[in-house]
Amino acid sequence: MRVLLIKTSSLGDIIHSFPAITDAANALPGITVDWVVEEGFAEIPRWHPAVHHVIPVAIRRWRSHPIKAWRSGEWGDFKHLVGDEPYDAVIDAQGLFKSAWLTRYVNGPVYGLDAASARESVASKFYQHCVAVPRGQHAVERVRQLLAAVLGYPVAEGKGSAGLDRDRLEMPPLGAPYVMFCHGTTWDNKHWPEAYWKTLAQRMRQEGYRVVIPWGNDIEHERAKRIASVAVGADVLPRMGLNAIGGWLAHAAGVVAVDTGFAHLSAALDVPTVSLYGPTDPGLSGAYGHFQRHLRSGFACAPCMERQCAYKGEALAAGILPPCYTELDPARVAAALLEEMAARG
Repeated sequence: MRVLLIKTSSLGDIIHSFPAITDAANALPGITVDWVVEEGFAEIPRWHPAVHHVIPVAIRRWRSHPIKAWRSGEWGDFKHLVGDEPYDAVIDAQGLFKSAWLTRYVNGPVYGLDAASARESVASKFYQHCVAVPRGQHAVERVRQLLAAVLGYPVAEGKGSAGLDRDRLEMPPLGAPYVMFCHGTTWDNKHWPEAYWKTLAQRMRQEGYRVVIPWGNDIEHERAKRIASVAVGADVLPRMGLNAIGGWLAHAAGVVAVDTGFAHLSAALDVPTVSLYGPTDPGLSGAYGHFQRHLRSGFACAPCMERQCAYKGEALAAGILPPCYTELDPARVAAALLEEMAARG
């Protein structure tokens, strides 16, 4: 059976699709999956052994420069890639207008979520076959149910497995056991306070672990250097691609992460991880895997799900921003991480 999966972004959403692919591969031996994904994430689907071919798109870039995209031939190349190959099923697992639009050019029956289930109801207008998947479930379980309904097998019981092939990740230089701090995120108020990261680095060094800190832009690089400066044996990693970062995560003794795509990748690799949630809620889209601890704030206004903190109360006097993180102090985070690491053994 040949299947085309459309799940273009973001990093977390892509990773959330892996357990469904594993289910399908287990239920339908010999299935091959081609995957349409944003060009910046094209290496990620290749980490799953059931993924045969990755078809990159550049929707954001094409929308910004449509004439250039047409003249370059990229758009035409994409249409040929998905239109020339016949598929037994084409599944839009994104449920957005931008992903559903891509199904106009495919060669095969198109499936997706119905209007009540999709993130954008208009997406269902593009599908030949619509599937109802109840909301109020974790994103991973929804994708698992979608693929099972389309391909005709029962959803496996229990927690799904991402099924990633670690041998496809770049091997880091190994030495002393290390913990990894994934401190970068897109929302300003999802950042855990820098002072907390520094204290946690000192604590984990006292526990005998090396601390490694990745970064993705200049601001994160400067913060990483400041965190590492307070703890001898804490190292700032060089800038690297997703394959290399995946390798570092795969071999970590433990990971602490804010609400970011690397938390999802660490969870998919079943690395003991503590994910920190202040203004956001892990309930429907938190890190999914074994040995995972979601620490969420019980602050009165959390989770607010807002990009900017509007709190004006007394907790501001503590100097912790956003103040909902006052409940997720370094001692609590360190204890949780050590417990998850001990559970894996």
